[in-house]
Amino acid sequence: MSSLDAALGRALTTPGISGAAVLDAVTGLSYAELGEVSAGQDSCEIAELARTRLIRAGAEGELESIVVTTSTRHLVTIQLPRQGDPLLFCATVDRDRTNLSSALRELWLHADELLA
Repeated sequence: MSSLDAALGRALTTPGISGAAVLDAVTGLSYAELGEVSAGQDSCEIAELARTRLIRAGAEGELESIVVTTSTRHLVTIQLPRQGDPLLFCATVDRDRTNLSSALRELWLHADELLA
């Protein structure tokens, strides 16, 4: 098991998180996926669209995260800066069983672990 798989496995121990993935933010290449990952490639397109629109709107700073909410789940995408192209840490969060703020806090802790 790779260190990415191990880190994603720990992320899946967070209540309500049913899937997680690490993707290249530019190409959409998946470096690791575990569980129910619902929007892998779409997350890259959504992140790029958000970045482009934020820049156009005059926003400053880097994109940090995006939360897309459906009737049953939250699709959380966290951009992980690194040398070269950034990574995306994507997670599927059950909407009925999870407090979104708690899940986001836990996901940021796991994101830090992915970069370590």
